[in-house]
Amino acid sequence: MTVLFKMPVVLGFFVGLMMLGLVSSAEFHELFQPGWANDHFNYEGELLKLKLDNFSGAGFASKSRYLFGKVSMQIKLVEGDSAGTVTAYYMSSEGPYHNEFDFEFLGNTTGEPYLLQTNVYVNGVGNREQRMNLWFDPTKDFHSYCLLWNQRQVVFLVDETPIRVHTNMEHKGIPFPKDQAMGVYSSIWNADDWATQGGLVKTDWSHAPFVASYKGFEIDACECPVSVTADEIAKKCSSSAEKRFWWDEPTMSELSLHQSHQLVWVRANHLVYDYCTDTARFPVKPVECEHHRH
Repeated sequence: MTVLFKMPVVLGFFVGLMMLGLVSSAEFHELFQPGWANDHFNYEGELLKLKLDNFSGAGFASKSRYLFGKVSMQIKLVEGDSAGTVTAYYMSSEGPYHNEFDFEFLGNTTGEPYLLQTNVYVNGVGNREQRMNLWFDPTKDFHSYCLLWNQRQVVFLVDETPIRVHTNMEHKGIPFPKDQAMGVYSSIWNADDWATQGGLVKTDWSHAPFVASYKGFEIDACECPVSVTADEIAKKCSSSAEKRFWWDEPTMSELSLHQSHQLVWVRANHLVYDYCTDTARFPVKPVECEHHRH
């Protein structure tokens, strides 16, 4: 069945597309379960807090896997000196040839901006990092971070503003993640070997515990039982003459004009690293960089 939880109406994305869903609100425990370090979870009503100290970080995972749709949660990142820490929020399938979409929030020293790193893995191949600073302080309030995924594109959104698009270019021989159901995950952990200034700035444990806060868990996606095969999943989660999914509507195949302008603005003003322009790592430009915005 299609699982629909509290879908927002957003210009250009969701107007008139509430199809094949049961609308309801979702608490954390309805959608997710702790993955590790249960003693580092703190529940305050609808608010979830994960903490990192010099003993452990913490993480959670969705109870189900999904193929296509939209996943969203609101996060407030670690305040103050967060150098060395990473708060990760991502979707991933399993196995050596897995697909994955990453948000990784890289902590920094007090007064320095957080960096948001995004990455895309297709058939086990990653190294598609982009990094940007944000147009707000993500430690002062909650902001919405979303992944929109269909057969045409993967869109990373921050407060409903697209910051990255990975387009289906299979007709040019470029693989696209469209046949593996993914779980939804988040965690906070110590990565001071690389996270802040390439690992030059280490975690200052005198500031522990480092706390990331979450609320507003929403999933509007095609739920896939573990026992279902890849071919059955693709058929189950794609529109047909008998059923229509909102993510297969023509308006979802590309950004609206307004969203395209937003993406151009984000890249012009906030992008600080793009693997497509890193000639030291990639003397030969990756083939997908020649063809689309992402």
